[in-house]
Amino acid sequence: MEAKAQARYVRVTPLKARRVVDVIRGKRAEEAVTVLRFAPQAAAETVRKVVESAIANARVKADQAGEAFNASALVVREAYVDEGPTLKRMRPRAQGRANRILKRTSHITVVVGEDTKDGAAPAAAGTKGRTR
Repeated sequence: MEAKAQARYVRVTPLKARRVVDVIRGKRAEEAVTVLRFAPQAAAETVRKVVESAIANARVKADQAGEAFNASALVVREAYVDEGPTLKRMRPRAQGRANRILKRTSHITVVVGEDTKDGAAPAAAGTKGRTR
């Protein structure tokens, strides 16, 4: 069973958030939460909350379907960061000029699902996001 969680319009640049998301992609969900709890990046807290929300969504889905829920069997299947709208601000410069400041936002998405039994990588892993 898969469950998804999104955080939209997060005030962190997509490049910085992708650095954090790349670390947890493919890991067990509980291990990803632990890694993010001790990660020094500012975006790690937001990504951790999204992962925890996806785990909670999986628990609710399992309860509604009447299935047994095992949090340790969940794996981060997909994790990606899309660019949100950019806030444009002006900063005064010398001789009456003005420079633009771009305050970027992100949409963070995490999909968790049960681990495949044969040990192979999930088919959906790595289908979206950075290729490097």
